Amino acid sequence: MTGHAASRLVLAGSAALLLAAGVYGWRRYGPRSHASRFRRAVADLPTSSDPAHIVTEDDLAALPPQVATYLRRMGAVGSPVAEEFRARLRGRIRSGPDQPWMPFVAEQVNSYQPTVARLFHMHATMKGLPVDVLHQLIDGRATMRGLALSMVPVVDAAGPQMDQAETVTLFNDLCLFVPSALLTAPVQWEPVDEHTVRATYSNAGHTITALLIFDEAGDLVDFVSDDRSMASGDGRTFIPMRWSTPVGEFTQRSGRRQLLQGEARWHAPGGDFSYIEMYVDGLEIQPVSSSE
Repeated sequence: MTGHAASRLVLAGSAALLLAAGVYGWRRYGPRSHASRFRRAVADLPTSSDPAHIVTEDDLAALPPQVATYLRRMGAVGSPVAEEFRARLRGRIRSGPDQPWMPFVAEQVNSYQPTVARLFHMHATMKGLPVDVLHQLIDGRATMRGLALSMVPVVDAAGPQMDQAETVTLFNDLCLFVPSALLTAPVQWEPVDEHTVRATYSNAGHTITALLIFDEAGDLVDFVSDDRSMASGDGRTFIPMRWSTPVGEFTQRSGRRQLLQGEARWHAPGGDFSYIEMYVDGLEIQPVSSSE
């Protein structure tokens, strides 16, 4: 091969790589990408025009004592009832106890007033390849779609079981990220014992039940539900399975106590296993407290 021929091959290879990089960048960030769909869905969320209600001790009187103590510890009294939160997350995730962990970063926006919605966009790495996953729950309808290289579908989940699973997650987020919103959420409470309360939550025709477990200090330390199903790797089938989210740690940010670290577990017939470990790098709550 002559020098000129080799140079042409190198140039052709470089052009192909540049073209592939351009196509990937367009697919990952372009108007049809999961990132753009996420941003549009967030932008479409309506905002409340009603004045924010400031939580008082009187508001806590109707709650079980365990839940009221938790709201006090989270700094709800004297702050507005939360209507929305936006979170920046990182961690690792896996599809089963024998599967490799995949690092991820994610953005999440949940709205509880005036529209109930959960929007979650995750960018993970699977076997060295980038994977984008978009969860959307709006008006009680949920979808989960994943793309390898922002082009190849690897997960496509929807339907009644997905709707119910995301309703459980929606309520879990409420309890962990914005507990003051429990004051206006459609929840029925049933104390079980000194440290446990059963909560029944409804949204858009879906009703789920969970156990909220508190420690001696009054912190929420676990959330357990039998109303969530584990999706198969491609999201096409679901297996009902107990689900829990042990809380790792809280922290103080901008004068408010917030979740810092947690995980989620499946309680499978072959044994319990953690499938996601998550750190909260940033959390913005609306409306903002006047003290922040």
